[in-house]
Amino acid sequence: MREGEGSRTAERVAARRAVHQILDDPVVFADPLAWAVLRPAAAQRLREDPRQLDRSPAGRFLRAFLAARSRLAEDRLRDAVARGVRQYVVVGAGLDTFAYRNPHADAGLRVFEVDHPATQAVKRARLADAGVSVPESVAFVPADLASVPLGAALRGTGFDPSTPSFFSWLGVVPYLERQAIRATLESVASLPAEATLVFDYGAPPPWYRWLTRLALRRMGERVAAAGEPWKTFFRPAELLRELHGAGFRSVEDLGPGELNRRYFAGRRDGLRVGGVGHVVVAANR
Repeated sequence: MREGEGSRTAERVAARRAVHQILDDPVVFADPLAWAVLRPAAAQRLREDPRQLDRSPAGRFLRAFLAARSRLAEDRLRDAVARGVRQYVVVGAGLDTFAYRNPHADAGLRVFEVDHPATQAVKRARLADAGVSVPESVAFVPADLASVPLGAALRGTGFDPSTPSFFSWLGVVPYLERQAIRATLESVASLPAEATLVFDYGAPPPWYRWLTRLALRRMGERVAAAGEPWKTFFRPAELLRELHGAGFRSVEDLGPGELNRRYFAGRRDGLRVGGVGHVVVAANR
């Protein structure tokens, strides 16, 4: 990310989340505030031409994956709240809107948004400009996880490590070095209470067929040009060892096939996840 600027990839994710609300029927991931966090000029351009992000098949596959990973995270959060979890930590929150449409507010769910200070400042300004109020149940945690451990960032914020918690960490792992990834995994797995973590990752490009490798190379070039290059990939077996080594006891790895069966089966519009991207659900109990 460029010094003094918010995350450009967070902007692109938010744009795809917004157009999903109007292009795809039925929506996989409903987000009534998706448009509110966009730059007004960008939102206007997207409304005029919502298919501008679909210039290649990869664009539509990516939109499907972004919708699926958010849906999975919030589905599992719902299950966690039913079990009594009352702390939700959104790590690398970007322009995520959960905290401002929280369906579990009456159950007492507190939300902790952890993100780089520059991106967080952009988001708070957008919320204010759009007239979206910030509930008292939301705590903003400015932190650069490339240099500050998650556990240290959460200290003094009201987060209780002795209380069961749920963490989402979407769209972050590929942009971090392995040391920072390992530190975050260990921070969550070592909590004294139940902790569940949902995150996504990609396998190294050689893992895929050549057409997919070509699409990944082009996408990688675009994010690098935006100042946010991909740094880390994992093969599934390698990541499983990493998670067990960090202290997670239960690990579920959902690849494209499972995501398509779960969220895109029977669609008439053909929307689906492509051959890239995994979502992991890991628990320390």
